[in-house]
Amino acid sequence: MTDDTTPAGGEAAASRPPLLKRLVRNRVARAVTVAGLVGVLLGAGTVAWRTDTFPLLSPDPCWDTFDDALVERVFGDRETVAEAQRLQTDPNSRAAFYGQCRITSYKDEEKEQAAGQLTVQVRRPAGYDGQDMWPAQFLGADMVPLGQGLPGMVSPVRAWLALPESCTGRPDILSAPAVVDLAMGDLADSGIAPERDRKDRAALAEAVVTVTNGVLRKLGCSGTYPAPSPDKLPGLVGWQEAEPGALCGVPGLSAPAAYGESLGRVRVGPDGGAARTCEAGGRYPPGGLRLTTVVDPALARVFSGEASYGGTRLGRAKGGPEGFGSIDVTRGVYLAQCQTGDVAFVVERVRPVGSKDRKGPNLVRALLPAYVEAEAERIGCGPIRLTLPEVLE
Repeated sequence: MTDDTTPAGGEAAASRPPLLKRLVRNRVARAVTVAGLVGVLLGAGTVAWRTDTFPLLSPDPCWDTFDDALVERVFGDRETVAEAQRLQTDPNSRAAFYGQCRITSYKDEEKEQAAGQLTVQVRRPAGYDGQDMWPAQFLGADMVPLGQGLPGMVSPVRAWLALPESCTGRPDILSAPAVVDLAMGDLADSGIAPERDRKDRAALAEAVVTVTNGVLRKLGCSGTYPAPSPDKLPGLVGWQEAEPGALCGVPGLSAPAAYGESLGRVRVGPDGGAARTCEAGGRYPPGGLRLTTVVDPALARVFSGEASYGGTRLGRAKGGPEGFGSIDVTRGVYLAQCQTGDVAFVVERVRPVGSKDRKGPNLVRALLPAYVEAEAERIGCGPIRLTLPEVLE
C-alpha cells in the first residue's frame, strides 16, 4: 500500500478598582458564567455556553486568574467577553478535574465582529481517543519548553502546563497527567509573522503559568509555579531544508527515496522539553509527516491507548529496553521503558504525502523501525531493533 491514497480575602477585593473604573480604563466588558457549561456538542465540534452576566461585581475571568493587565497583554486594547465553566471534580474519576473557559475579543464596541478567542481547558489529555486529538494540537514542532523547570511547552498559538500529581492525584497506568492548556488561533497561524509570533508566544507563556497557579489555588493545593522568562525561550521554530542522512536532525535516519521531494523541508522542535517533534513536507508547509519523541515519562502515557489498541500490535523489540506498540497505515507508536522512564516514539502521516511515480512504500511502515532505532540511539535509550509484522491487520 502506498501513501498516495489516503490532533483571601477582603484586602484583595478592596485593592481592585471598582468595576466601572475598570471598564472605562481598559474598555473591557466581561460576561462571567455562574451556572457553568450547558452542553458539549461533540458531534458538531461546538460548545454551548450559558452566559449569565450577574453579579455585576464579578471576579476576573477564568477562575479569577486573568486580571486587566494580562487580558491586555494577550488581547491588546480590545473589548472582551469571558465565559467560564465551574472548575470541578470529574465524576468519573476522583483523581481528575475538569473545567473550561474562553475569552473572546472584538473589533468593535458593539461586539458584532470577533477578533480573536482564547480557550482554556483543565483536563487529562486522552491522546487520539475519540474527539480529543490533544497531541495534534499541543505537541507541534513549533512548541518549545517553557524553561524555569516548568513541565510545559508553548508556541505562538498553543501552551500547556502539567498540574503536579501531589495536587491532582496519580493517574492510572494508561492516563496522562492533568494539564492546563491554552489555544488561541489556528495552528497554521504559527510561523507567518515572526515579530507577532514572539509577542504572542510570550503572552501565552505568561498566561498559562498564571492560570495554572490560579487553578492550583482553586483546587486548594499549596505551592505555585515560577513566572516564565519569555526572553529566555528558545528561538522560534522555522522551516529549513532537510539534511541528507539525518532527517529531522536524527543521524542515520532517511526518508525512502521515492519521498525525497515531498519531504524536502523540515521544522524541528528543540530538545530539552517534555517532547521533541519534527514536521516534514515539501515546498508548501505544513508538512504531511510528523515524528514525535516524548521523553517525559508521565506525558508519554498520552500515547498508551494508541500503543495498545491503535492498530496491529508490535512485539517486543530485540535487545534494549522492554516496550510495546502498534501500527496502522497512518500512525505507528512504540513505548519503550528507557533508563529515564517511559519514552514514546511516534511516526504519523497527518495528510497524504506524494511519492515519485506514486510507487513509494507505506511511509509509516518504512520509517517507524528506523526512527525508533536511530532516535533511541540519539537520546541514549538504545539499542532498539524493532521488527514489524509481515501483514498489518
